[in-house]
Amino acid sequence: MSLVISISGIRGTIGGTPGEGLTPIDTVQFASAYASWLMARSGKDQPSVVLGRDARISGPMVEQLVTATLSAMGLDVYQVGLATTPTVEIAVTEIGADGGIILTASHNPAHWNALKLLNNRGEFLSAKDGEAILKKVKTNDYSYADVKKLGAIKPLEGMDVKHINQVLDLSLVKVDKIKEKGFRVAIDCVNSVGGIVLPQLLKALGIQEIIELYCEPTGEFPHNPEPVPEHLSEISKTMIREKADVGFVVDPDVDRLAIVCEDGSMFGEEYTLVAVSDYILSRTPGNTASNLSSSRALRDVTEGYDQSYIPSAVGEVNVVEAMKQNQCVIGGEGNGGIIYPALHYGRDALVGIALFLTHLAESGLNCSDLRRCYPDYFISKNKVTLPEQTDADQLLADFEKEYADFDINRVDGVKVDMPEGWVHLRKSNTEPIIRLYAEAASKEEADRLAKKAMVTIHQLLK
Repeated sequence: MSLVISISGIRGTIGGTPGEGLTPIDTVQFASAYASWLMARSGKDQPSVVLGRDARISGPMVEQLVTATLSAMGLDVYQVGLATTPTVEIAVTEIGADGGIILTASHNPAHWNALKLLNNRGEFLSAKDGEAILKKVKTNDYSYADVKKLGAIKPLEGMDVKHINQVLDLSLVKVDKIKEKGFRVAIDCVNSVGGIVLPQLLKALGIQEIIELYCEPTGEFPHNPEPVPEHLSEISKTMIREKADVGFVVDPDVDRLAIVCEDGSMFGEEYTLVAVSDYILSRTPGNTASNLSSSRALRDVTEGYDQSYIPSAVGEVNVVEAMKQNQCVIGGEGNGGIIYPALHYGRDALVGIALFLTHLAESGLNCSDLRRCYPDYFISKNKVTLPEQTDADQLLADFEKEYADFDINRVDGVKVDMPEGWVHLRKSNTEPIIRLYAEAASKEEADRLAKKAMVTIHQLLK
């Protein structure tokens, strides 16, 4: 059993004993604390919340628990039902709700679920707001409404259509250009909510031929739901067999987008954001942002347009904050997360698909040739287990001294920029480990930089 409680919500495996898994008791406690915080923040006697979920098997059970808890706290609940994370985010602002909750464990396996919390802008909570909710959880600082003040429970229908229409209305989404190309598109929606919305989106974009893999929202994930190359062998084979032009893969809540080329090769999760940013910057001058562990390729593309690239701390809320502070026209994360503020400040695979298809259509290239337009970088992802009682902060400070001759960024852990690449170290808030990422122009060089950094860490530990 596992349970992770953080400022962004609560995530855990279903079952077990309270405090060791995402049990009904843990779910109710967290929903109650969020409701109490929201009532204080909104200043309303009866605030409203949008509630949606992915297709996980545990979804209906968790949905009933959360709905009943919010109603018991005196909040009105608008149930979207099966919906993507970005759809729920858009729904919050669409109806003027005071907050939102998405029931999804994102790319985690099927036996996990989670409560992701939103504010009245349909955005994930700030660290300060998250800490306030955690304090309420620890102290049981909430009370339930009397019988005459229970919140109403109402269905909220048609939000997926509104989401798609808002994507289509974007000036840089060119439906006519996409339709002209007659693309043949394959999709893998891992038997979750992407299977509901992606076919609708593609048809609205003028795609006539769609090869669907795992588009039944049963919650029975046919493979590991994280959209990374080692889990995408089937769609890779399908691309060649079906002579598809491009393939799209999403995670269970559809906020991450992986792209597969016509020859079955991976476009690369880091390059989803790079390609879409290239298209946006070619039409809309402005800055870009991504987290410190994302590829240097975005910086290269951005500076190629004489614009500024902004690195942020890891986490969607931190990227969004950096984008707002620096008037960024596009941003996101190297895991395939596109944040396009012309639509909303949240990772959104739907807008990523629409913008990428427009870019592909206007480029006149096939998918693999478009990928070759961008600089090649390779990331090595590692972790170092720390002995008990290790002062991780002091370790990072000592590591920084060892690399003092290079550019250092301490926004989030320690990132060292070198001519041949970079190394980024971050301590985990839930495990005694240091996450260590390195990037360079070849896999061998990235692995070398990572190995050198690990040797330095082990020497410091001694």
